[in-house]
Amino acid sequence: MDEVLTGGVGMPDGWSRLWAPHRIAYLEGENRPLPGNDVPCPFCRIPTLEDAEGLVVARGTTAYVVMNLYPYNAGHLLICAYRHVADLTDLSHDERNEIFELTAHAMKVLRKVSGANGFNLGMNQGSVAGAGIAEHIHQHVVPRWAGDANFMPVIGKTKVLPQLLQETRALLAENWNLV
Repeated sequence: MDEVLTGGVGMPDGWSRLWAPHRIAYLEGENRPLPGNDVPCPFCRIPTLEDAEGLVVARGTTAYVVMNLYPYNAGHLLICAYRHVADLTDLSHDERNEIFELTAHAMKVLRKVSGANGFNLGMNQGSVAGAGIAEHIHQHVVPRWAGDANFMPVIGKTKVLPQLLQETRALLAENWNLV
């Protein structure tokens, strides 16, 4: 059985730890506009790129769908407003509607392409609420499957992403208008 640590290294405290060292680059500011770095807002930059390069799945009038570069699960999408606004209350009626229309459509496409059984949907408002890029509103669409919390993440402490982000993006984009 794994030893559980406290604030002091090696001391038991009853808390389990999930180690995700691939996320350290993000936490240190990679692709994130933070005080003291010169990183532009990625959600403003992505729409200026070609779809494959920016991992864009679909584009709407006021919002777009993009693969999450740091996914919680395979097929994790973000629905982003084109306009650089932070809060749901700052969105226009059209922007709010399109974000939710794109969210619903993304769920249909993910069900068709990957057989997702459920979804976690989330919009963190403000950095204290967990928003990694609090200045630009975005909705998370995280597909879930029966048993996706199997032995790999529970025992092996490993998430399995069975496909490269570029391949998942291409598959979702190809099927976007077929649902």
